[in-house]
Amino acid sequence: MDYGDKLFWLSVLIQRRYAQICAEYDLTSLQATLLCAVKDEPRRMAYLAASLGMTKNALSQLVDRIERRELVTRASSEQDRRVIMLSVTPAGKVLAEAVFAETTKRLPDLAENLDADDRRDFERLATAIVDASGVSASTSS
Repeated sequence: MDYGDKLFWLSVLIQRRYAQICAEYDLTSLQATLLCAVKDEPRRMAYLAASLGMTKNALSQLVDRIERRELVTRASSEQDRRVIMLSVTPAGKVLAEAVFAETTKRLPDLAENLDADDRRDFERLATAIVDASGVSASTSS
């Protein structure tokens, strides 16, 4: 296998572990990701669609499903009524924080077979890749 093949299979391992964690909380991976994206602050629907790589229509359908579960709410922006903001409800925040905590606790287990130096290198490289991508939680909406 070449480097691209290894990255593909690494993404499969990560996605599978994440899906398992999400299922334990009765969420799909996309639902959990959306909740985690808005757990700390409201976000614009347009920003979320772009960040998650979804069409606005697909995002609206996803939001409809978790809104019915009373995990998020939509509201017009106070500055511009055409802008729709998505926020978590108190129940959604508790769930998002639980999923996020469990994910950050269990994903590093994928590297448990590496020695300590390799785990530190992997953490350093993963951090550099995420920081360079602009998808970290500190990205503003």
